[in-house]
Amino acid sequence: MIEGRPKRTPEKMEFMPEDYFRHHTPLEIFGNDHPCEVDLGCGDGKFLIEMAQQYPERNFIGVERLLGRARKVARKIERCGLSNARVLRLETQYVVEWLLAPESISRLHLLCPDPWPKAKHHKRRVFQVPFLKLVRQLLVPGGEFCFKTDHDEYFEWALEELDKYDGLTRLPWDDDTFFYPKTDFQLQWEAEGKSLDQLRLQKPL
Repeated sequence: MIEGRPKRTPEKMEFMPEDYFRHHTPLEIFGNDHPCEVDLGCGDGKFLIEMAQQYPERNFIGVERLLGRARKVARKIERCGLSNARVLRLETQYVVEWLLAPESISRLHLLCPDPWPKAKHHKRRVFQVPFLKLVRQLLVPGGEFCFKTDHDEYFEWALEELDKYDGLTRLPWDDDTFFYPKTDFQLQWEAEGKSLDQLRLQKPL
């Protein structure tokens, strides 16, 4: 370790707010004003870490509600020596609505959330108009929301919800639009000859 340089530890890679009842800015979390992206439900951290490695000029927050997963992601971030990635152990809805400051995030990622396939559980789906309003509030002007799902019926639901809300504009999203790593789940899904549906939405400038 270089003398005078603070040692990174897995604990430091996990962002634990001192106050959960106020908004926090990326500047507070990372100590700089670089553009910040959030991976909602980061799972094993593969997508989060590859993005942080590809874009060292941006900051990345992975949100994961399960303690074991969050701690594993923190250890992976530490092993990779990344200073631009943190993991936050909280529920997605709480982070978007209460924890992060309005107009502070440049891109939000929601990849393969629980589709809650039974009709009686549809109200638990994340992708709904109230959530889209929170997304718009959280994004900087021109910021983007990227959504992927392996569940065809959920994608149709998402399109119907989007039709009810005009606060976000749909943009084209091809494979070569920008670097976008595939999660292990997506790779497995595609190995079975299946594909994911996806939406790329932008907050107006």
